[in-house]
Amino acid sequence: MSRPLVLVAHGSRDPAAGACVSQLASVVRKRLPETDVRIGFVDVRRPSVADALHGVAEAVVVPAFLAVGFHVRADLPAQLAHAGAPDCCVTPTLGPDPELVRAAAARLTQAGWRPGDAVVLAAAGSSDQRAVADVRTAARLLRVHVGRPVRVGFVATGAPRVDALVAGLRAAGERRVAVASWLLAPGVFQRRVDGCGADMVAEPLGVHPAVVDAVVARYAAAVAAAEVAA
Repeated sequence: MSRPLVLVAHGSRDPAAGACVSQLASVVRKRLPETDVRIGFVDVRRPSVADALHGVAEAVVVPAFLAVGFHVRADLPAQLAHAGAPDCCVTPTLGPDPELVRAAAARLTQAGWRPGDAVVLAAAGSSDQRAVADVRTAARLLRVHVGRPVRVGFVATGAPRVDALVAGLRAAGERRVAVASWLLAPGVFQRRVDGCGADMVAEPLGVHPAVVDAVVARYAAAVAAAEVAA
């Protein structure tokens, strides 16, 4: 697989978020030792998408997002066009992949979740209803793992807010409330989740093996499709 892989993330001023994306790219390189794996950010920090695509051809762009929102539908295509690569192969986003939901459930168990606990799935949020629908799909999939309905809460855009959901569940008589993180990396959003008042809060997905598998699988599928088309 000789096509370059450009892992595109949102971007954050928080060093922990950038470090997480760098670590993810490093692990992907180990899985694909003959592939040039690069990082590009659509916002806030560099390297930009254009920086990542500089000097490469026929790259496969893997959006490291858990939902299809504005950044994936609008920002990324615009930046690809600006970089002179409008026909670059762009794979589906990482979420809502059932295996990533399984990873979120594993993180929740590690945080101390027990069967019977009320569960909230925490996401950044979006004004794009397609992105919100993706998060709700992830919540329905998570329900299979926890055996109870999973409410969706947001920390940046949209309602209900995670902390309000947690408070409402307590007021309704839930003894323990657990929050699963539908975030890829640590940073300001995860800190908001951590402070929501739940009994236990799971870590973000980070460099869970399922995330690495999802990146590699999307890249491999794109390369295979390109070879068939050729």
